[in-house]
Amino acid sequence: MDPLDFTKDDDSGLQPYQQFERLEYEALAEKKRKGLDSSQIVLERCAKKARVEDNPGATFEEIMEAMNYGSRRKSKKTKKRGRRKGSRNKLSSEITRMLGDATLHYARGNYDEGISISSQVVRLAPNLPDPYDTLGRIYDDLGNDKKAVDFYMIAAHLKPKDSSMWKRLFTRSLEQGNNGQARYCLSKAITADPKDVSLLFHQASLHSNLGDYLKAAELFEQIQKICPEDVEALQTGAKLYLRCGQLEHAISILVEYVNSYPSEADLSVVDLLATIYMENNAYDKAIQLFHSHSQKKPLPANLVVKEGICHLHLGNSEKAETLFSFLQKASLCDCADLITEIADTYMSLEHFDCALKFYQMLEGNLENSGSYHLKIAQCYQALKMRANAISAFYRGLHLLEDNVGARLTLASLLLEDDRVDETISLLSPPENSGSGDVDSDNHRPWWDDGKVRLKLCSIYRAKGMIKDFVDAILPLVHESLYIETLRQKVKTKKRIPRRVLFERAKILDDQQNDNVFSGFRPLASSSELSKAVRARRLLQKRATLKEEKKAAAVASGVDWCSDHSDDDQLEDRPQETMREPPLQNIWKDEQHHLLIVDLSKALASLKRYWDALEIIDLFLRLAHNVLPSDKEEELRSLGAQISYNTTDPKQGFDWVRQVVQQHPHSLVAWNCFYKMLSSMEKDYKKYSKFLRNLRVKHADCVPPILIAGHQFTISSHHQDAAREYLKAYKLLPDSPLINLCVDFKTSINVLRKGWHFYSRTCSRVKIARKHCTTLRGHFIMSG
Repeated sequence: MDPLDFTKDDDSGLQPYQQFERLEYEALAEKKRKGLDSSQIVLERCAKKARVEDNPGATFEEIMEAMNYGSRRKSKKTKKRGRRKGSRNKLSSEITRMLGDATLHYARGNYDEGISISSQVVRLAPNLPDPYDTLGRIYDDLGNDKKAVDFYMIAAHLKPKDSSMWKRLFTRSLEQGNNGQARYCLSKAITADPKDVSLLFHQASLHSNLGDYLKAAELFEQIQKICPEDVEALQTGAKLYLRCGQLEHAISILVEYVNSYPSEADLSVVDLLATIYMENNAYDKAIQLFHSHSQKKPLPANLVVKEGICHLHLGNSEKAETLFSFLQKASLCDCADLITEIADTYMSLEHFDCALKFYQMLEGNLENSGSYHLKIAQCYQALKMRANAISAFYRGLHLLEDNVGARLTLASLLLEDDRVDETISLLSPPENSGSGDVDSDNHRPWWDDGKVRLKLCSIYRAKGMIKDFVDAILPLVHESLYIETLRQKVKTKKRIPRRVLFERAKILDDQQNDNVFSGFRPLASSSELSKAVRARRLLQKRATLKEEKKAAAVASGVDWCSDHSDDDQLEDRPQETMREPPLQNIWKDEQHHLLIVDLSKALASLKRYWDALEIIDLFLRLAHNVLPSDKEEELRSLGAQISYNTTDPKQGFDWVRQVVQQHPHSLVAWNCFYKMLSSMEKDYKKYSKFLRNLRVKHADCVPPILIAGHQFTISSHHQDAAREYLKAYKLLPDSPLINLCVDFKTSINVLRKGWHFYSRTCSRVKIARKHCTTLRGHFIMSG
């Protein structure tokens, strides 16, 4: 294979960098096989570390040998050991002359001649970097950046320890936007010059951007060891170690720095170390750190405040107040953050009187801060100063009206003062509030928040304001039940937006297909590379589908208008349908169970039967596995009673049938069952099987026997009805209803039998008279 072929497109489908990478692996494998000679195994194990450092990868000569370019049959003669005379890299006079001619042609601007002579030198001496460098310079002048970088890359591989060439390639790759190739060149440059701090900083930043925080932290630590005065690298490395969960290592490198410079340590490092101690409740260690540095020189104000906060957590309030005393003489504008930090600490430790004192020191400086007023209100509330707390809450909500927690707390304080109307006004939507729709970030206005609505509904319910109660909570309950039903019914696979796919595929896009060495292994994990490959395939699939739709639209004569923003909106639309419900876990919370029952009763009292049935049906479908049996039975009975008042009680009949199955001896359940069955006479045969099975399962159950007797009576099967009533009489002989049914049916049967006998007798008399008349006529005629 000609080395110049690396700069040409491959017809086999493999990209040029893939060919080069494959050859590099083959050369390394061949090198490993040759090195595993039995006589050298022991020596190789001893010198393994040194060999890895000396030969980190395959050389270009080994790659050329692997692809058999310019190879000769090796002589079988044993090689003489020892150093040969002369230099092994000495060039022939002909090659030297050709190199000079190529350089001269380049200097004169005869680029064609320069390319021709340099290409000949490459074929004669493929391991020489000079002709590749000359070709790169020529193509640079011709404006062919792609060719130039390709030849520079080959030259850099032939001089792998020349860090300046790799740095130049790294810069060129960044200018071209080829981040994959830039990462590869950066790793090669660091291998050539491992003490170059700027290169290490670039590599650490790349690892951090890719999410490999541990590797980035190790590189920043390495930078700090090379440059001990680089405090920024030390702090960044410690923070990244904390992000990886390596707390002890982060503390150790900071402590090592502080101990190395006991009197000249950067106080920002001391501040970071103390903050880490305080976040992990090691307040005694933080105090020791402050004490050791305060003996050498006075601590700044922020560290003095941190020391006082540590004493507060350890219960040394007097020592803390002594340390905080300097703030009374300091400028409030300069120390506002420190005073706020102290007040917040007192508040977290439930020392509300001290917290209020420090908050009041800032009065006049933070009047436009809503959180400041809310903190003061919380202190007043904890100190049982309700009037002051209410006024402070009002000031805070005037600046932070979307703070739902503060609004609910203020509502509770107003209710304690029996200011119901004011509470309703506080929780009700403002005038001209609009529809209150959810925005793109799934953020609801405060008046549409579930907790606010529940609080408002509890007030309406307590005051008996049924209509206001229903209007306030019904939309949120219906939306919550609908969303949760969709979630359980359909588990839709989230459609990844195009912008996310582009970000994932960016790793692969950085490696330009027309670049020779752009495809070397990027600094990314295997999982990220797999995601990138899938993202690129999905983008290609969507692009193909989009083109097909566009072609179909054009063929049908429809105007096609589509852009990326529209596609992103279409991709996000299924996720909008499955947004978070306003009332979380509505089918699991006992408070919500009571709410559903009260809402259904309220709807029924307002004669909004269909709304009540829809709410009950959705809720029972959601909570059939978690709802307590008594609540479920109450809802089913309520649904059955409401259904009886509608024009189609079929749904309620199914609920009452379940209640009857659970309580077969309940007369109330059977009364409701038969009441609804009597309004569905045409569907009686549909439920006769249910009654029959229930009678078989519960032979001593009287109500289904009576219902069967009633149905026989309606269909004029009196003997069958009497038989059913007598069966019931045997089970409950003292029941007045059963006795009445038996006596009534017996009387009916007796009257019915008497009438039949009378009618039969009368008809026979008429027939006899008719026959007698006929015989009499015969006798008269016969004489």
